[in-house]
Amino acid sequence: MSEQADGYAALAAAQERALARLASLEREFGGIVDAARDAGADDEHDPEGATLAFERQHLAALADAARDDMGEIQAALARLADGSYGTCQVCGARISAERLAARPAARACVGCARRR
Repeated sequence: MSEQADGYAALAAAQERALARLASLEREFGGIVDAARDAGADDEHDPEGATLAFERQHLAALADAARDDMGEIQAALARLADGSYGTCQVCGARISAERLAARPAARACVGCARRR
């Protein structure tokens, strides 16, 4: 398989995982919103633990991170299309195959990522 095909396969798999994670978080968020409608107005003193507001904010932050991942994957797909995929955007060196296997949307080589 060519480097481009490997990159596309890795990015497609990462995109599928991110989409599934986002869909799951959105379902869970919807469940919390529904629970808030059914619950009393005072969830701050719930002896069960975290408030519904905290749970909503936590899920919203996780969903934002999944959307950010999707943006990184889309940017990597664009780099794949223009031939710059696998090239460090900081120093111009090749990003190792191992790093791309672990982080298909990586923009920087390990050395440059460490320095940031």
